[in-house]
Amino acid sequence: MTIDWELKKFKELSPQKLYNIMHLRAEVFIIEQQCFYQDADGKDAKSFHLLGHDSNDNLVAYSRILTSGVSYKEVSIGRVVVPKKVRKKDVGRSLMIQAIDAVNKIYGNVSIRISAQCYLKDFYTEFGFSVIGEKYMEDGIPHFQMLRTPGIPH
Repeated sequence: MTIDWELKKFKELSPQKLYNIMHLRAEVFIIEQQCFYQDADGKDAKSFHLLGHDSNDNLVAYSRILTSGVSYKEVSIGRVVVPKKVRKKDVGRSLMIQAIDAVNKIYGNVSIRISAQCYLKDFYTEFGFSVIGEKYMEDGIPHFQMLRTPGIPH
């Protein structure tokens, strides 16, 4: 699958792109995972947004990149999401590679912290993330904090 990537600041997102992002996040995180939480958490305006579109201009991959101090003392990647219809096609892997590359482009070779759903621990480990701390519940779903230190190839 060919994916066209774009990295945007919040103010650069068109209303349609913002709608597509919020729709995808709600589709997966709220409806599919049956996790009822406040997705609009005030961090989007302080984030970079990585969007991946297929050849029909459908949003098939998304994550947001937050500067240090917004969620953690480190830069972070969050809201990593692909719709069910494209899973098992390496879209998630491409998304993480693009997200890490975007962090390096924007901030340099820095540490990256994520809050990962526990069942995805092995997936994130492939990109150099290591579990730090104990498992915890976030919005009713078990999570780990994971950290990727500078200099780890992906």
